[in-house]
Amino acid sequence: MPGHGPRHRDRGTVVGHTHGADSEVGRLRTVLAHRPGAELLRVTPRTRDRLRFPGQPWLARAQQEHDIAAQCLRDHGAEVLYVMELLQDVMEYPTARAEAIVAVLGAPQLGERLRADLGSHLAGLDPEDLAHVLVTGLTAEEFRPGRGVVFGLMDRHDFVIPPLPNLMFLRGTHLWIGGAVALASLAEPRRREAALIGSLYRHHPRFAGVACVYGPEQEPLDAGDLLQLAPGVIAAGIGERTTAAGVERLASRLFGAGLATSVLAVPLRQLPEGTRLDTACTVIDRDTVLMFPALGYVLQAHLITRADDELRLSRPMPFLEGMAQAMGAEALTVISTGVEPPAAAQRQWDDGGNALALDRRLMLCYERNVETNARLEAAGVGVIRIPGSELGCARGGPRALSCAVSRDSVAEPAVAVPAVAVPVVAEPAVAVPAVAEPVPAAAPALTLVSGQGAAPETVAAAETAATAHTIAAVQDVVPPGPAVPPEPAVPLEPAEPAVPLEPAVPLGPAVPLEPAAAADVPRAAARAR
Repeated sequence: MPGHGPRHRDRGTVVGHTHGADSEVGRLRTVLAHRPGAELLRVTPRTRDRLRFPGQPWLARAQQEHDIAAQCLRDHGAEVLYVMELLQDVMEYPTARAEAIVAVLGAPQLGERLRADLGSHLAGLDPEDLAHVLVTGLTAEEFRPGRGVVFGLMDRHDFVIPPLPNLMFLRGTHLWIGGAVALASLAEPRRREAALIGSLYRHHPRFAGVACVYGPEQEPLDAGDLLQLAPGVIAAGIGERTTAAGVERLASRLFGAGLATSVLAVPLRQLPEGTRLDTACTVIDRDTVLMFPALGYVLQAHLITRADDELRLSRPMPFLEGMAQAMGAEALTVISTGVEPPAAAQRQWDDGGNALALDRRLMLCYERNVETNARLEAAGVGVIRIPGSELGCARGGPRALSCAVSRDSVAEPAVAVPAVAVPVVAEPAVAVPAVAEPVPAAAPALTLVSGQGAAPETVAAAETAATAHTIAAVQDVVPPGPAVPPEPAVPLEPAEPAVPLEPAVPLGPAVPLEPAAAADVPRAAARAR
């Protein structure tokens, strides 16, 4: 069916799978993604505000960019699962079909007569067509059996079933915490996205028995506000999409299931409206993050733990200090995105804070994040560049476009990374001075690696090349192409010495935790095809 994209089935019958992730940076083994389809054609100047999709995407180019990204993942050993393929599979099961149809018919604007007609229509569709309608949507003009007052008052372009153009930003709908899934509780019009993903995990044989620790029926929570800082350590941003009540319930359930020992609550009130935590901070390694350093001190954090079967909230502390304490890092390295005013306003594509980790210190980034990419490489981090002119039209990075289903554990001791000399490809090593001031033994050390940004002429040349690449003509249906080879490293000037940081404030001892209780989450019923 048009818009479904190429199918990439594994050969043979797979008997069992191992799923789960305990970090953001373990080697990526399996990822779930949604290749953009005809639902993007529903985004017009008339509908984009209602659909909460600010961009005006070019579908053929978006599909080509998505295929390139998926091929890069495969080239680095990751299995790519597609939402539409799995959804077509589960729509063969009566229970899964009934759940999906009920979710659609629950829309209050349908009215009694239209709801009955629509239910009959959806029940008669084959699995592939039903999956297509659930994602692409249905207009009044396309719904021939429609009758009644509500239908008669509709414009022919009005949606009987709204499309899901934001489904390609899959990371906002859920994440894996250990061996369980936390489904987001999103506001309309995205609420149905998480419900569909929940159907996949409940009914597809591949995910038989997977537990769910949070769901769409709970308090508002956007999975894009959640970061797995370390095994058992979750950071949760609190803002427009995620409420304090949602973070409290998530923490309680994670503690009860033995999936977390601490949750770092981070109010985002100092950031622009709509900002999610995963766009402000990206984990690069067990002791390294990517973010604009000033945010680490502007943002405050509270450590949530459990003692005597009650949640305990710590005093507020700077985000970076709280993150280092929660991660148990003796020293935390912060790589600067390099985006500061007025550069942020003039070159918004340089904000590369939503990169996807394929492994520790190996990141998938948009090629247009010129400044951030240069700083990552200067700090010894591998960067794989992919085009993103259309995929990023709604400000979603490579991390937002997928959800890690399986990663290698990082619970074992980390490989030592030199802290003083930071090698740069094809250039002499850039020396990064250590913090000069003594740091109290009880507090983690913070090392700022600002890096050396690309020269203005290099930035301009890279942006020109990226623009030329973006406007090249493509076919209407674009097959997956080969992985984009990495660009040659940009010659960098020697880095200026990092500004010494003030000694970190010593933190009080953590509240001892009791052993986590056994999981009180029902397991999904196994399905057999």
